[in-house]
Order: sequence, then structure tokens, then C-alpha cells
Amino acid sequence: MRELVVKELTPSLKDDFLHFFDTVAFADNPDWSDCYCSAYHFANNKGKAESRREASSLIEEDRMHGFLAYDNGRPVGWCNAAPRSSYPGVQWLMSPGPDKYERVGSIVCFVIASTHRSQGVASQLSNAACNKFSQKGLEYAEAYPVKKPESAAYNFPGSLSMYLKNGFSTHQGRRLVSGSAKATQGHRGLIARFP
Repeated sequence: MRELVVKELTPSLKDDFLHFFDTVAFADNPDWSDCYCSAYHFANNKGKAESRREASSLIEEDRMHGFLAYDNGRPVGWCNAAPRSSYPGVQWLMSPGPDKYERVGSIVCFVIASTHRSQGVASQLSNAACNKFSQKGLEYAEAYPVKKPESAAYNFPGSLSMYLKNGFSTHQGRRLVSGSAKATQGHRGLIARFP
């Protein structure tokens, strides 16, 4: 792997995003190929073509946010990350509901090409997300790793060890619950505070 380049998703990168999800993202897990990182944005119940169309529209409307990682000009990784208020679907992780005045960024999903896993791609994407959150004046970044994933595929929110290595800590307080109240569903809230 050459030096990785991370770019924030913009409408001009829509074709790279779609190519990544069309051919690379789930090459080794075709059962998930209709994902297009949709779960936190819309109900994905109409199949791959509809998910692709919906994701494409969200990108064009600047309503889907995140970062693409490139190796030698080819997309090899994706991180879905934005202010928590951007994710209607993240509310099921939260209890009680978030304070609408909190300035919190959420990192909800990673998809890394099978050829680039365990090489630090997710860490670089996470760092890019945290840097962007800080630039936007957000105070915290939240993440929602699965405590005991059924398989590597179920580690899509990012691994607990990666977040801890990158300065996140568990958060049990009431104000930023970030999933700890839903521990029975296997999620654990993590938080990083920006200086």
C-alpha cells in the first residue's frame, strides 16, 4: 500500500463512492452488497438498485457525509461520519435522546476493501473524521463499536481497540449516553473530547 489519501465525500466524489460500493466494498460479503451505508439514513428494504439511487441522491443533496480512503487513486475505504443530528437512524443507539444543543460528531460505519483491512485504513479515516468535527466546532466524537461482533463483518462500526488506541474513552454519563444504555444490544458508547 502506498501512502493513503483521505478525501471528504462531496458530490464530485459520488462516482467514486458508488464504484466502491458497487464493486469493492462487499466483494467478499455479497449478502451485504445492497448496503450503500444506508442504515443510518433510510430504510433499506427495496434492494440494491433503490439503495444505490437513494445514496446517490443523498450525496448530490449533500446529506450523506463521510470520508473515502484512496490507495493509488482507487477508493479502498469508507467512513460514514457527521454531526449526530444528521443521522435519524442513530437514535436507536441513544437513550435518553440526544440534547439538540450538543455539539457531537458520530462515527457510525466503516467499510474497508478486503485487500486493505488490518493496515490502519479505518484509523486514518477515523482521524480525518475527528479533525473535521473539530474544524466544525463540535466538542465530541462518538463511536458505537460492537462488544462481541458475530464476525469481522459485524465490526462495521469500528473495533473497540482501534478507538481506544486513537484516544477515545468509554463514557457512562447521562448527558452523552451514546449507546451505553443499550448495552443489551451489544453496543458500547465511546467518546473523544476535542481540546
